[in-house]
This record gives sequence, structure tokens and C-alpha cells, in this order.
Amino acid sequence: IQSEQDEIIRSSPHGVLIVQGGPGTGKTVVALHRAAYLLYTHRFPLEDQGVLVIGPNRVFLRYIERVLPSLGEAGVEQVTLNDLVAGVERGGRDDEATARIKGDARMAEVVLQAVHDRQRPLRDDLVLGFRTGYVRLRVRETQQIVRAARRRYRRHNAARRYVENEVYAALAATWRDGSIDPAEVREALRHEPELRLALERMWPVLTPAELLHDLFGSRALLRLAAGTWFEQHEVDRLYRPRSTDVGAVRWTDDDLPLLDEARAALGPKPGKGGKVDESDEIRTYGHLVIDEVQDLTPMKLRMVGRRSLNGSMTLVGDLAQATGALAPQSWDDVLAYLPDHRPPRVIGLSVGYRIPEQIMRLADRVMHAAAPGLRAPRAVRVGEAPPELVSAAPDSLGSEVALATRRLADQLATGNVAVVCPDDLVDAVSSALSAAGVEHGRASRTALDTGVTVVPVGLLKGLE
Repeated sequence: IQSEQDEIIRSSPHGVLIVQGGPGTGKTVVALHRAAYLLYTHRFPLEDQGVLVIGPNRVFLRYIERVLPSLGEAGVEQVTLNDLVAGVERGGRDDEATARIKGDARMAEVVLQAVHDRQRPLRDDLVLGFRTGYVRLRVRETQQIVRAARRRYRRHNAARRYVENEVYAALAATWRDGSIDPAEVREALRHEPELRLALERMWPVLTPAELLHDLFGSRALLRLAAGTWFEQHEVDRLYRPRSTDVGAVRWTDDDLPLLDEARAALGPKPGKGGKVDESDEIRTYGHLVIDEVQDLTPMKLRMVGRRSLNGSMTLVGDLAQATGALAPQSWDDVLAYLPDHRPPRVIGLSVGYRIPEQIMRLADRVMHAAAPGLRAPRAVRVGEAPPELVSAAPDSLGSEVALATRRLADQLATGNVAVVCPDDLVDAVSSALSAAGVEHGRASRTALDTGVTVVPVGLLKGLE
């Protein structure tokens, strides 16, 4: 641990701390040591509140999962962002344009409006037979009930019991002299299909998946919820045909923050007797550590901020390496969606310990184009040779990669060879290696356990 790293590790836990560092500067090392230091120094209250470490992917977590126990701290939960959304099937990918829309902060307003649109008064009076006569629920009364529920309750599902009670009270008030107990009306009518339909129209109990499944599967609901915030062509990108079974829907990575946003707005579904299962609440932590934060969209940042108990967070990343759908131009673009209980701090790491100078020079050229305002780290290592650039025609790319890989593998007495490629070329590159007789694994299945591993660039973050 070098002096500038140590200063970050031991700095105050209060507020949001951003660590900006180029490749090889030890950002992850600093973040994990900081988590251990804070747990040791501020054991009370952090031991009870918990520390959450969020990594960019599962392969990355495998390589850091033993670091904190080796530092003497086991009270840390290590997850990917997607692990924070449970109970849904995942799969597929959104195209870039759709991913940008779903990652936009305006989607928070769309989700909130979608919830609001499911809180509706009746269109016509409801008349139900009761004993030897009738009870009536008037449209005007349902309007008052919906308005009152919106005022009283911050989260949608928590208000369902209130709406039911008010509906039964309104029905009871119309029985002859109004002297009947609403509980008697409830007991007599609670299984009536017409009344159940009326309650479902006024205030349905919803899961996040049900809300978004209904929203994305209805052009009318999408226009209602998103039309104020997005252009029509953007709204159209959110539409997808409705499935007959919400449990079978496969949600993309960009859907998960929207499900989390819906979870925050809806709250847990009430159980028997109206009680809420506390295990279904969103858990908060005393300190959060997030790696590769520059790749998080505004909606993902909102999802992270929701887990913070008091705004204490350590974020590490490099603006020049941002590859997400909505890459930030400055750290202010990130801080805008995070808790602001205390003034934020941004600290830079200036020394690269891992990457040889020759490769750092090449990275600097990319960085100056991607983020001209950032300071390039200074490399302390000098490699044996500069990077070698090899040109290849598209139809010979696979064979050239296989040839270079075999040559490198033969030259290395120990160590590994990683073949990094765009996600959509993984199958082609793997097939070319197999055709050339090069034994290899794929990072998505085998981590980096084999001598030669094909690594999709989407899994590369933090593994350089």
C-alpha cells in the first residue's frame, strides 16, 4: 500500500468518496482495504449495519471474494448489481437505443406514473345486493378514497388495506339508516366478484414484475406513463408483447433497475391480515463499495443509492474507461443520483503499478481522446517490449487470433493467456481456436482457470 492509497483507505467514512484512477492504479485494492479498515475502525455501528461490495460481474467477484477474509474481515456482502433483484428470470439483451432509454433517470418518473395510473376511481356506481336490499358505492366516494390513500401512504401496496376499509365503510353508510357495522358488510360481500373487480380497478396489489409486465405490454399504459417524459418513438421502444405468464418473462439487465424502482414505489405485498413481510423490504447498509462505477446508468445509480443507510459510500472507477449506454462526462454526472448528506470528495490515483510503461503510453492516447481533462497515471514498471499491432482481414481474423494465441501460449512457461474480444465475437473466436487445436476455456463458464481463456469484453472490467 503506497502513501496516496493509504490516505484514501483511512479517510473519513462519511459521505460519498469517489476514487478516480487509470488502469493499474490499484483502485480495487484500495476499495477492499478501505472496507476492511472501516469495519475494523468503526466496528460499531458497521458490524450491525453491514458493508456491501458491488462488483461488475460474477467472474470479478470470484477473484476478490477471498481478499476481505484474508484481511481479517468477514462481515461483508459481495454481490453484482443484478444480485440485488431476486425472484425473476433473466435473459436477453436490449439494443443500445432501448438500453439508453431504460437507463435514463426519467424512467423513475415513468415507473412512478405507472403506479399512479393503477390507482383509479370507478367509472360507474357499484350496486350490490345485501340482505333484503342493496348497498351502493358511488363514483364520487371512490374518487375521495383514492385521493386520500395517495395522501396518506408513500408506497402503493401499503394502502390497499385502507382502501378496502374505506370501501366497506362507504357501502355500509348506504344501508338504510347507516347503522350497520362495516365489518358485517365485509363478511357478507368480500367474495363477491363485482366487488373484487372494483377493488382491483381502484387499488390492485402488485409485484414489480406485474407492474412492468402490464406497462410494457400495453401501448395505452405506456403512453399514459411515459408520454410526458419521452418522445413517441422512444415510448414505442419500451413496448413488448405481453406474455400469458408473468413468471415466464425474461428480464434484461437494463430491466432490473426498473424492477427495483418499482419495488421501492410499490413496497412489499401485504400478507395475511395485512401484515408486511419485512424480509421483502429493500435492505440498507452502513457503507457501500462500488467498483467500475463509471459504467452504471442513472437508474442503476439510483438502485445503488437506495441501499445506503446514511450516504456513506466508496466509489471507484475511471471516466476514461466508461463503456455504458449513458457514459458520464464528469463525476458530477454520477453524484447527481447519489445521496448528498455530506459534501462529496473526489480523489485521484496518479501511479500505475501493474501496467508496463509501453502499454500505458498506448492507453494514454485512448484516454486523451475519451476524457481529455483527466490526468494520465505514471507507470512505474517498464515492460520487455511495446504492444504489437497486427492487421487482419475480416475473413482471416479467427486464424490470425489462433496463430497469435498459440505463439504466446508456447512462449509462456507459466501464466495464462486471455483472448479478449467483443461479446458478439466470442463464439467465432472460440471456434477458430478449436479449429486450430488450441485448448481453451471461456470466462463466462470457467473463470480464468485454463491456460488460454476467451474473455468477452463485457466481463473484463477489473480483471486486467
